[in-house]
Amino acid sequence: MTLVLCTEDYDAQCIAWLGERCEVLRCAPTDGSLFDDLAQRAEGLLVRTYTRVDADLLARMPRLRVVGRAGVALENIDALACRERGVAVVHTPNSNTRAVVEFFTAVLMDALRPRVFLDDALEPEDWHAARRELVGEWEANELTLGILGFGRIGSAVARVGEALDMPILYHDLREIAPERWGSAKPVSFERVLAESDVLSVHVDYRASNAGLLGAPEFERMKPGALLINTSRGFVIDAAALATHLRAHPDCRAILDVHDPLEPIPGDYPLLGLPNASLTPHLASGTVKAKRDMSWVVCDLWGVLQGELAQNPPPAWLYEEGDSL
Repeated sequence: MTLVLCTEDYDAQCIAWLGERCEVLRCAPTDGSLFDDLAQRAEGLLVRTYTRVDADLLARMPRLRVVGRAGVALENIDALACRERGVAVVHTPNSNTRAVVEFFTAVLMDALRPRVFLDDALEPEDWHAARRELVGEWEANELTLGILGFGRIGSAVARVGEALDMPILYHDLREIAPERWGSAKPVSFERVLAESDVLSVHVDYRASNAGLLGAPEFERMKPGALLINTSRGFVIDAAALATHLRAHPDCRAILDVHDPLEPIPGDYPLLGLPNASLTPHLASGTVKAKRDMSWVVCDLWGVLQGELAQNPPPAWLYEEGDSL
């Protein structure tokens, strides 16, 4: 019976669907000899974010035919090494757009609208003090929203900005069809940095985006800008951002993804900064998004049955190389 190994958490409904068609076992590469024994006969591999599929792992899986990644990005999968071994790679590029956009909207409102939830009745003076102190400095339509990366998620974030009457600028490596712009205005990289009050990052995982935002870029930004990153941790030089935030206390950063390690270590340079808000990679954390990502099992099973992959890696990944 065909064996598929699952190394991380998947939606139970999706695993049950696959389990009706083949043998599915949960086992991670860190499980040592148990994984090595199962890997000798595994033909499929299901991963999420933290399993690194590289030449070393492929060498432990001589019968592997397809890797499924529950998610959008493939930075943890060496697609070139897989192709050299004849191993197909499939993922779910359309699975978590709405969840990430909702997360962006939530943290934007957190930044703009201070508030408190009451558990007890307040004395009149405390009530009036809260109403005096918990006042948002800006309404959204007073702020320019800048978007780095205008793909599925970036363009959807722009629609949120439009609903809030925010002026919107964006920058993307590609030419974007005008019908997708809405009210968003395409501008240079330098201009989106310089003119954004809120800069939201939604670039893809190509190697050239590593270190996209470092000390020179932070210095181009407005002194009180808000930076939100829900894309990839490696896009931002965390040490340079920490230095910038210390020097510019009116700036603020909200980061959901982190580099070089997740979970972040104790010496992560942004920990403890009052103007840095860090979340543990939550943007795609809805039941629906996790289930939609887990349905990569359908594509994986199709490949095992001899069908063409429905969602293979993007062509640019092979053109540029997987150097991450």
